[in-house]
Amino acid sequence: MILILYLACFANGASTSSARSQSNEGLHLELPANGNLRIENLRGGVITQVWNEDYVSVSAIFDSGQQSRSPAVMQRSDSLLSVRVARGPAGAPRINLELRIPARTHAAIITDEGSVEVRGLPAALLAQTTSGEIRVELPDTAGVNLVAESRTGTVSSSLSSAVVNQASRPQLQARHGNGSMGVRLYSQAGNITLAKATAESLSVATVPPSSSSPPTERRETLEPKAVPTPKQKPELAGPPQNSSGAGKPAPVSNEPEEISEGDIIRVDTELVSVNVSVIDRGTNRAVNDLAKEDFRLSEDNVPQQIAHFDSVSAPFNLVLLIDLSGSTTKVVELIKSAALHFVEAARPFDRIGVITFAGSQVVVSPLTTDHHTLRQRINAIEKPEGSTKLYDSLTFAMDEVFREAKDSRRNAIVLMSDGLDSVLPNVTGEGSKLSYDELVKRAKEFDGVIYSIWVDTQSYEPLSPLDIQQDTFDLAHDRMRDLADHGGGVFYECEELKDLAGAYDRVVADLGTVYTLSYRPTNKVRDGSWRAVRVNVNRANAVARGKRGYYAK
Repeated sequence: MILILYLACFANGASTSSARSQSNEGLHLELPANGNLRIENLRGGVITQVWNEDYVSVSAIFDSGQQSRSPAVMQRSDSLLSVRVARGPAGAPRINLELRIPARTHAAIITDEGSVEVRGLPAALLAQTTSGEIRVELPDTAGVNLVAESRTGTVSSSLSSAVVNQASRPQLQARHGNGSMGVRLYSQAGNITLAKATAESLSVATVPPSSSSPPTERRETLEPKAVPTPKQKPELAGPPQNSSGAGKPAPVSNEPEEISEGDIIRVDTELVSVNVSVIDRGTNRAVNDLAKEDFRLSEDNVPQQIAHFDSVSAPFNLVLLIDLSGSTTKVVELIKSAALHFVEAARPFDRIGVITFAGSQVVVSPLTTDHHTLRQRINAIEKPEGSTKLYDSLTFAMDEVFREAKDSRRNAIVLMSDGLDSVLPNVTGEGSKLSYDELVKRAKEFDGVIYSIWVDTQSYEPLSPLDIQQDTFDLAHDRMRDLADHGGGVFYECEELKDLAGAYDRVVADLGTVYTLSYRPTNKVRDGSWRAVRVNVNRANAVARGKRGYYAK
């Protein structure tokens, strides 16, 4: 169900103080257990403050001289709380949102011309505007991994540990404190300011428990209307309860993985970064509550000092690479529905891009946190033409990620395909120019993680030597599995396309378990030799999974 609520909107200007005092009496909303919150205001700005309650308080204020009501769509699921104010008609008054959020919140805030102001530090923060100003006030004790970029505006910082370089992109990339929490700030034309929080600005962040209302209380100024969720066709079969889901991952070994020369991790001049997920070998469940001190890292058996650490809550850049060639063209609507499901299941602060391919590649959407636009563009996907150029398309996707997010250590490509590139025997059409061996090399060197979802599209037995033979289907399957292995990700099998949504659910869940460790090698020689990297976890039964080395070029 989607709950549409009409928030009482208080006049700005002369009655500002009244409005701000009344904001304490805003709508109280329960935050999901994972802390995911998405705030989108296309009619004004957003002010957010961290407080000591475990629910979200929302108030709305008009920039006009009269009290009115403002429709704001609020939607809550088990994985996301969403607050959205859509664009109003021409001449409509501006609406600003004020929110109080718990410290465990993973917040994504999006505006157009409206400003964004954040006081205090949530567990993770992404703020993105078109031309609105962004201001973030951080406590001295905050441990933050900071990225701030404005395409045509400026970035300024009064934090001694966050030095701005206006000539670079992004203009600011730094660590403040231990750097355990992710803060990413982006604007096309607005200015971005980072400042030290004052005692006054943080004073209202702490509210005595006795002054709060229970999270379930609803104020009389609200007029809730329940709206049935529209039926979606075709129906997707997600994972049933108490089930592992439709996408079946390759088995996880109960023993620590051996390091092989086939696994390569990122090297950035002096800094080496590796993405790992940690599994409890007894239960095969992810371990996602680790800190920097829980990891030990070595290169060629020489201990290394971890310089930077990104927890599982840090944002990812995610690219969906979707095969729409061959027999998949008959079920494009089902594939689109599964892609929409992925967007809804993903964390609100992760940037998502979508690329489709057949004989050529189409960038459906570049990396963005704007889920509304993503849904529109996915729904507009058309049936492609041409053969299957899988290898060229995966290379294209890796190049797109590097171009759009070359300064990020947390990138992932999620490939959905049957693996049948037209270069394989009896697969019709013009195939990829890039060979499979060259693709494997690129996957090893890719600055990120590659997940592959193999979809079984074999619907017939070969009747003649000219048909695609079983050996070709088996080869395509094995290559999809190997690409995930070389890319440091996970391989999933999807026997029916109607189960694709379940496979995407498993990918999203796994991405939420990935840590990023970075270090500067004590061996400074760049001779092209293989350097074996081993990550150990200081916890019983825990084993790290990921790429296991690099070539020192």
